[in-house]
Amino acid sequence: MDIRKLQRVIVDALEDVKAQDIKVFNTSHLTALFDRVIVASGTSNRQTKALASSVRESVKEAGGDIVSTEGEDIGEWVLVDCGDAIVHILQPALRQYYNLEEIWGDKPVRIKLSTPNPFGGARASDADEEEDEEAPAAKPARKTAARRK
Repeated sequence: MDIRKLQRVIVDALEDVKAQDIKVFNTSHLTALFDRVIVASGTSNRQTKALASSVRESVKEAGGDIVSTEGEDIGEWVLVDCGDAIVHILQPALRQYYNLEEIWGDKPVRIKLSTPNPFGGARASDADEEEDEEAPAAKPARKTAARRK
């Protein structure tokens, strides 16, 4: 399955179960094992399990393969290996502590997330092809206040 299609299927599945703070990173320059890392937050053990289940089902329906799932028994951090994409679903405290964005996040991928709309709205799969362009790497914060002291 094409990596763009796979990432859209995953993001849509995460949005369907109300994942928070979804981030997609291009990792093809860091490892040959996978091309994308997707990080999302769930607010409870039950939600992280539901998010992982949604990702698994959606990827299978789209014709993709699930290599494995880890951490679903506890639900604080669930990893879904979709072959070319690895999905990390964490509760906010663990996400902040492990800071996966610092490890994998030097090449973020721009995606259009759906906007909350009770009458239906755009989904990640409805976005333009340009969405998968890599976003520029974040610049380090300037410490101007510290210099003034």
